[in-house]
Parts: sequence; structure tokens; C-alpha cells
Amino acid sequence: MSTTFGPLLKDWRARRRMSQLELGLTANVSARHVSFLETGRARPSHDMVLQLSQALEAPLRVRNDLLQAAGFRASYTRRALTDAEMAPIGQAIDWTLGRHDPYPGYALDRHWRIVKMNRAATAMMAPFEVKEGESLLEAILFNTGLRSAILNLNEVARHLITRLRAEAAHDGGDIVLERAADALAESGPIAPVAEDGAAPALIPVRYRVGGCDLALFSTISVFGATDDIGLADMKIELLYPADEKTRSALFGAFGDAEAGPG
Repeated sequence: MSTTFGPLLKDWRARRRMSQLELGLTANVSARHVSFLETGRARPSHDMVLQLSQALEAPLRVRNDLLQAAGFRASYTRRALTDAEMAPIGQAIDWTLGRHDPYPGYALDRHWRIVKMNRAATAMMAPFEVKEGESLLEAILFNTGLRSAILNLNEVARHLITRLRAEAAHDGGDIVLERAADALAESGPIAPVAEDGAAPALIPVRYRVGGCDLALFSTISVFGATDDIGLADMKIELLYPADEKTRSALFGAFGDAEAGPG
């Protein structure tokens, strides 16, 4: 009988701040059975491990850990985007980023490593020598050129810290994201939350690139219904102009793209 499944299950239940009763209700098992699993008095079936993992919203790599701790083989793998079966995924990413020109777009992994960039993003990051395969987080933290180009870095930092800590919490505690949030908090002054008046709908990132000021906000998309570890962690971040000046500048620079936003 596994001696590691129970403690691991208990640890993840604590990370999700769920009682044994709450986990039992969500997973459709009794709190007593959850208790027996955590103390080692009962051994879970393969389906029970997956049922509890789903209830805990555990990342796929953690579901593998729980399965192996219970004595089963890992069920989830990480495939390269170059694998033949991943071709439709790679095409979808390329299509999404390509169609988004002349606005910048990125495909990022869970630690903000740039998997792919479209033409506009590549050009915007070129002055700072930020390329595919590099960490956008490290660039924001340590690339002095990029940091200087973000005109409202104190505002952006406040929102990034919140986002990083939320992503880390969802992941059950990600040391890379947590350390990045801490480093960002210590890297300079952070704009306080306004105490009076309504907060704006959006806080765009304001860049100064090549003598041109750009104001951009972003949307984030993730892959649904995937059992691939890498895809489950990947996100596509698309940037949009926050004002007409930015829109005109981007279309002026990249308006000859084969297809772009209408």
C-alpha cells in the first residue's frame, strides 16, 4: 500500500483550502473515506485518484504525481509542438498569432517563456533583444531597456504581482512565479490602489518603442479539454491598442500583414 498518496492528497487539499467534507462532497465520496485515504487506512482505485484530482483542480503533472504515489502509472505526457500529432495545435497557434498582426501576440508557457511570437511582437521586442525561447518574466524583471520602455511600470507591476500570485496559487504554489512576484515587488515603487474615484476599466501597458508611444491591453486564452501537460499550461496572450494613436501606429508599421484584425 502506498505511504505517500495520503500525505500528498492532504497537502493538496490544504492548498485548495478544502475540508475533508468539502472535498468529499465535490468528489462525491464521504468525508470518512477521504480521511481513510489520507491516513493510509484505505487505498484509492485509479478512478478514485482521478476523481479526487478533478475535485482539487490539480494540474495534470500533479495528477501524475498522485497516480504514481498511489501505485499507478502516470497518465499524462508532455509532447513537443513538433510532434506529428501536435500539428493541428501548432497550426492553430500560428493561425491565431498570424491573424492578430498587426497587433502583438505571444504563446507563453506557465513560467512565461515565449514559445512563439507573431511579427508585431517580434518587432516590438527586437530593440530589447527579447526572442522566442526566452522568459518574458525575466525580461520584465531584469532587462533594463524593456523596463525603461514601460512608461507606467509602477502601475503595471501592481497588476503583474496580483496576476503572478493568482497563477501561482492556482498551480498549488509555483516557486518560480512566487519568486518573480516577490522580485517585482522589490524592484521599484508600486503604484497604490486609488482610494477615491472609480478605478479605470483597463490599465494598459504604455511602451515607448522607437520614439513611438504605444498603449496596449491584453486578453488571455487557454486550451480546453486537453490531457497534454504542456498544452494545459500554455496560454496565448493577445495585445490590443488602447487608443486610436496606438492602433494607427501598429497598422502603419504592420498593416501589410496578409490578414489582421478588421
